[in-house]
Amino acid sequence: MSPVKVLVVEDEHLFREMLAITLSTDPEIQIVASYSNAADVLADLDTLSFNVAILDIQLGGEMNGHELGMQLRRLRPEVGIVLLSNFLEFAFLNALRRRRMSGWSYLLKDSVTDVATLQRAVKGTARGDIVLDSRVTAHLQARRESRVAALTEREREILSLIAEGYNNRAIADKVNITTKSVENTVNRVFHKMEINRNGDLQPRVAAVLTYLRETRAR
Repeated sequence: MSPVKVLVVEDEHLFREMLAITLSTDPEIQIVASYSNAADVLADLDTLSFNVAILDIQLGGEMNGHELGMQLRRLRPEVGIVLLSNFLEFAFLNALRRRRMSGWSYLLKDSVTDVATLQRAVKGTARGDIVLDSRVTAHLQARRESRVAALTEREREILSLIAEGYNNRAIADKVNITTKSVENTVNRVFHKMEINRNGDLQPRVAAVLTYLRETRAR
C-alpha cells in the first residue's frame, strides 16, 4: 500500500517539528510538507499532493485551522482533516453532528505525544473515518431515552472505542475479550442504533455521528 501523505499546518515551530518527527517513524505515513499558516498553504496548494491535513485549530493569521479545513475540503473533497486543539472545543463536535462530516478527526495537542493515537487518527481519517480524542468521548453522556442510552455498559464502551478510531482487533486487545466477541457486540450496537449497512455512510462513521447526536457534554 502507498503511504498516507500528510500535510502539517502548525504555527509553533517546535511542535510542528515534533509532529513531523513522530509521524515519520511510521513507514505507512509520509510527511509531504509543513507550514505555519493557512495563507502559505493555499498559495502553494496546486503544488501539494496529500491525503490528510493535520491542522492546528488556533492558527495565527486571518484563517484558523477549522476554516482552513473547510476550505481544503471544498477544494479537495477527498482529503481527510485532523484538527488539533489545546483545549476541548465542543463547537466542532456540534458541526460534526449537523453536517454529517466524515473524514474529520479531533485530537487534543498533548495526546499527540502518544504515537499510536496520532497514527490511528491519521490512518483512520485517510479512510474517511471520524477519530475523536479519548477525553472528548469521556465527556459525552447519553441523552435520556436515546438509542445510546439503551446500550449496555459494554456496548457503550465499545462504541466509544470505535469513536476513538480503534478497529475490532485493537478493541479486543484493549478490553481483553476475543475479536469475535467484539464483532458480535459491534453488530448489536449497529442494530440498536438502527445503522443502515447499505447507507451512504460507512457503518462505523454513521455510528459515531449518531453517537455524537445522541450525547451531550457533561
